[in-house]
Amino acid sequence: MTYPPAAVPPKKSKRTLFIVLGVVLAVCCSGAALGGFLLFRTVQEATGPARTTVDAFAGALVERDYPAAYRHLCSPLRDRVSEADFAAQGSARPDLTDHEIVGLNVSNNNGRVSGSATVRYTPDVGAATTEEYPLVKEDGEWRICQ
Repeated sequence: MTYPPAAVPPKKSKRTLFIVLGVVLAVCCSGAALGGFLLFRTVQEATGPARTTVDAFAGALVERDYPAAYRHLCSPLRDRVSEADFAAQGSARPDLTDHEIVGLNVSNNNGRVSGSATVRYTPDVGAATTEEYPLVKEDGEWRICQ
């Protein structure tokens, strides 16, 4: 009596394993990229308007356009310092050639939105100076509030 040969299980292909691993890796990488992009967009939306205000304020100081810079100040500061006094203080400073926002922080604590910005100014003569500006949201717009 002869017996049929024992069934040998087919060898699993390494190719199939690599295809499955490749698909899983592609899905994970795509998810990470999408998550990173969404996080970047969220941060940009939170800090974008504050950055625009600080950039306009600092740019006006560089251009010596003190009325434009004054408009970016919060109302308590405008109540303490007149536009003429603000312009006189600015005129007493050395000429500036450029500015760069080197730090920006926005926070929301119990519904009170605030922030701070650090700006590096390049003067006509001498070393660069750095200024820190407190920020508040006033009537839906960001304002410098020293």
